[in-house]
This record gives sequence, C-alpha cells and structure tokens, in this order.
Amino acid sequence: MPTKPVPFEKLHKDGSLWARGQTLDDLPTGYWEWFRKDGTKLRSGHFERGEQVGEWTTYDRTGAVYKVTTIK
Repeated sequence: MPTKPVPFEKLHKDGSLWARGQTLDDLPTGYWEWFRKDGTKLRSGHFERGEQVGEWTTYDRTGAVYKVTTIK
C-alpha cells in the first residue's frame, strides 16, 4: 500500500522555523526550505527518497539568490 508524504517542520531553539518540507517513509521528499533565525530563507531544493536532486539554491541575507548548485 503506497504511503503519502507527511508534512515536516523543525524549529530553531528559539522557536523560529528552521526547516520545512515533507517526508515519505521517514525520508525527505519533494521540495524543502531552510531558514535563518531571522526568518529569511537560507536554502531550498528537492529530495527524492532522501537524496538531494536537481537544483539547490542558496540565498543571501536579503533573500537574493547567492548561488545555485546542481546535484547530479
């Protein structure tokens, strides 16, 4: 029986959002985002069966794209 992705969030110690995505069979899957303590996005990208895939974007403190890395 196929399982469905489960929403996932992890918080910094101060209670602010650190990471948001979804898991499938306890592995990261689909689109994920990480955030700094001030709430600005730090990184985003996709997982398949727990492995990073495709383009991963890192953002500077202003929210502008700093670099894009392609995972083979």
